[in-house]
Amino acid sequence: MANRFYFIALTVLALALGYLSYQILKPFLSPIAWAVILAIVFYPVYIFVLRVTRVKAIASLLTIIIITVIIIGPFSYLSFLLVNELTHISEYLKEGKFETLTDLLNSPHIKGVVDEILSFMNMTEEEMKSTLSGNISSLGREIVVRIAGGVGDIVTGAVNFVFMVFSIFFLLKDGPEFLRKTHDYMPFPEEQKERLEIQVRDIIVSTVYGGVLVAVAQGIIGGVTYYFLGVPSPVFWGFSTAVASFIPLVGAAAVWVPAAGYLFIKGFALKGVILAIIGIFGISLIDNILKPIIIGGRTKMPILIIFFSVLGGIKLFGLIGLIAGPLVMAIFVSVVEIFRNIEGGKNA
Repeated sequence: MANRFYFIALTVLALALGYLSYQILKPFLSPIAWAVILAIVFYPVYIFVLRVTRVKAIASLLTIIIITVIIIGPFSYLSFLLVNELTHISEYLKEGKFETLTDLLNSPHIKGVVDEILSFMNMTEEEMKSTLSGNISSLGREIVVRIAGGVGDIVTGAVNFVFMVFSIFFLLKDGPEFLRKTHDYMPFPEEQKERLEIQVRDIIVSTVYGGVLVAVAQGIIGGVTYYFLGVPSPVFWGFSTAVASFIPLVGAAAVWVPAAGYLFIKGFALKGVILAIIGIFGISLIDNILKPIIIGGRTKMPILIIFFSVLGGIKLFGLIGLIAGPLVMAIFVSVVEIFRNIEGGKNA
């Protein structure tokens, strides 16, 4: 009886202290989360630099410089461009300027298809345009609200950046020691601990490297192509291409194929052909080349789960959810697999 009371009291105390610890760390969760993600992604770079310098602190500092030069600088600039493009798009939609939509619907290439759809739905052309205009205007207002709420002040961003860099430094420098302590505290048998670590590592590699980095590569190629072909808002469409790469079956083609079709309809046949060639042999081919090289024989989550974990992660965590969503899902799948193996061992 005394042991049971002791266990309950200890559990309540642990939960209370855990909640207080969460409240203490809550203001810093965003920079810490970015630090964890970047530390995981760039840990192989840190190991390479460490072999050259042989000093953990120097290797960690040099890795942070590499992260800043390669990721944070360009990423901040692209984020600025993306916000500007989204602002222009939302204002365009909110003001009800739908000349492009009207021209597209009246195009001789698709006029017959539109008429067939209207006949099937028993709608007039004006009713369809009114419905589309209303929905697009609502979307424009929603984008404006989200942009206004998602852009923080410069001071907060600078402070979070400092906290993130500080966290990355110690995560890289003391990462192995931290993992060893985590290993000791995990409430599983030693064999299950090792299996969990292997599964988490494999799923992280296949999901983060094989999924997110491939999507980023497709988005960059798509964005650069849209820019040189004169497609409006190339950063936005490049970002859309990256997100679309997680869509099952169609992938990034869900963006570049309609874009190529739009160029053909508008009379820019040469640009449409160029985009189609780059889309087939560049954007979409990356998926078939890089993923097998990165993933190899590792465990991987179904693409449908990755797709929803990316969208859900973006909605829950913001832009960091692009990586945090699949990462959390990967760890969850690994833990569930461990429990399944434990239960299987008990039944045996």
